[in-house]
Amino acid sequence: MRIILAILSLVGVIAASTAAATSPNVAVGCKALQTPLGDSLFFASSIVYKYEAASFWSNTELMAPGCVFRPQSSAQLAEGIVALANANAQFAVRGGGHMGIRGSNNIDDGVLIVMSNLTTLELSKDQSIVSIGPSHRWSDVYKYLQKFELTAAGGRLGPVGVPGLLLAGGVNFYGNQVGFGCDTVVNYEVVLADGSIVEANKTSHPDLFWALKGGSSNFGIVTRFDLETIKSAKVWAGAHTVSAEHIDQFLAAAATYASDIYDPKTHIVPALVPGETTLASVILFYDSDTISYPDIFKPFTDIPAISSTLDFKTVAEFATETAVVVVDGINDVFVAGTVKGTSYKELLSGISIINQTFFNELPKLYAQVPTANISTIQLDWQPIGADWMKASEARGGNALGLDSSQVYLCYAEVVEWIGSAYDEIVASWVEETTYKINNATQKAGLYDAFNYMGDAAGFQSIFPGYGAENHQKLHDIAKKYDSRGVFQTLMPGGFKV
Repeated sequence: MRIILAILSLVGVIAASTAAATSPNVAVGCKALQTPLGDSLFFASSIVYKYEAASFWSNTELMAPGCVFRPQSSAQLAEGIVALANANAQFAVRGGGHMGIRGSNNIDDGVLIVMSNLTTLELSKDQSIVSIGPSHRWSDVYKYLQKFELTAAGGRLGPVGVPGLLLAGGVNFYGNQVGFGCDTVVNYEVVLADGSIVEANKTSHPDLFWALKGGSSNFGIVTRFDLETIKSAKVWAGAHTVSAEHIDQFLAAAATYASDIYDPKTHIVPALVPGETTLASVILFYDSDTISYPDIFKPFTDIPAISSTLDFKTVAEFATETAVVVVDGINDVFVAGTVKGTSYKELLSGISIINQTFFNELPKLYAQVPTANISTIQLDWQPIGADWMKASEARGGNALGLDSSQVYLCYAEVVEWIGSAYDEIVASWVEETTYKINNATQKAGLYDAFNYMGDAAGFQSIFPGYGAENHQKLHDIAKKYDSRGVFQTLMPGGFKV
C-alpha cells in the first residue's frame, strides 16, 4: 500500500513539474519586450506605470502588473504581441478600464498593455463614418461629434470605454433604430496573434467581422473602430424619478413599454434603487429636438415625479449627466440576466419575479455589510424588442443570437461598496441571489440563458447564451485566426469562447 502511495505521490510531483514547465511564464514577458520595445515599456518606479496601473474605474480592477506596455501604433502593438507569444508570457489589455471584474483587463506580474496612445478620432469626408481608437471613452467621442451635430450608437454613460462596449455588443440609446452598437461598426482594424494587421469588414475577413460583433477579445486586439454616425442636434432625455408608493405602477409601465415598443425613436432604462426609502427612476430618451413627452412614455410620465431632469440636450450633455452614477475608487459587481416573453402579462411577471426575489434577499446583505459601506444597490432592466433585432439583422447581424420573435428583458444587479473586507460577502450574496432569480424565472418559463456581457459578473457564462450554433462558430473563428490560442491562454482576462 505504501509503495502504491509513493508511486502516486511521485506521479503527482512529475505532473506538477511538467505543468510548470509548459504553463505560461509570466515573469519573462517584460524581458521579452524590453529590447525591441523598451521606449514604450514602463516599470513600477516610473510615473507612467503608476498612472496607468491606477487608471481603472473600480478598486476591483486594481492589480500589480510586472510592467506596462504602452504601444505607440498598431504596428508596435503587433510586434509586442509576437514577442509575448514567442516568450509564452501572460498579458492583459486595457481599453477604457470600465469592466469591473478582477483580472478582466489587468494582471498580477504579467504585462499590462494599455491603449492610451492609440487615439484616432476623425470623421470621413462625408461625415458618415467616425474612426475611433481604443483609448477613448464615449464622452470623448460624443464631445467630438457634437461639433458636427452628429453622434453615435455608443455608451449611455460617458466614462464607459469604447472597445469594451462595442466588443460586448453595445446597448445604446439608438438601439430601436440601429440595433446594438456593434451593428453600426463597418470596419475593424485588428492585430492578430501572428502579428499581422487586418481590416475586418463585410468583404475582407467577413467571418472575423461577424465574430467581433459580440465576441469580445477572443480573436485579436482591435486598434480602430469605424462606425456609422447618427445625425443629432439635440434629443429629449433625462431621468424621471418617483417615490416608493408608485413602484407597482412603475413596474407595470416598464412592462407596457416592453410589450409594445411602437416608436423606434425611444429608449428606456427603468431601475429600482433601494435605500432608506426605495426610489424608482427611469431614463427616458427620445430622438427628437422638437417633441417632448411622447405618448409612448405616458405610463411613466403620468406617475408624479419627485425629481425630473427631462429636457432637450445633446447626447454629449446627457452622457455627462448620466456619468454622475459612475463613482471612481469603489468596489463593485454587476450581474446580468434575462427573461423573455411576447405579452404584457409575461413581461410583467418576469419583472415582478426578479424584483421580488432580489428585494427578498437584500436583508441578508444588510445583515453582513453596514449600510454606511454600501455605496449603491440597483436593479435595472433593458427591453430589447423586434425593431432592435431587425435593425441588427438589416446591418448583417451579430453573434449574440437573439430571436426577433421574442421580447428580451435584460436585467442587471448592481452592488457597489466601500472596503475590501466585504468583497467575499458581496460576491457570495450576488451569486446566491442570481441563482435564486434564475431558478424562479425558469420555474415560470420565462428564463433565457442570454447574459449581456457588458453587465456580467466573472462567475457567469456568456457564449452558451448565444446559442450552440453561434458559440461553435465563434470557437471555430477564434481557432482560425489564433491557432496557437494566444488570446485564450496567454491573455487570461475576459470571457473565453
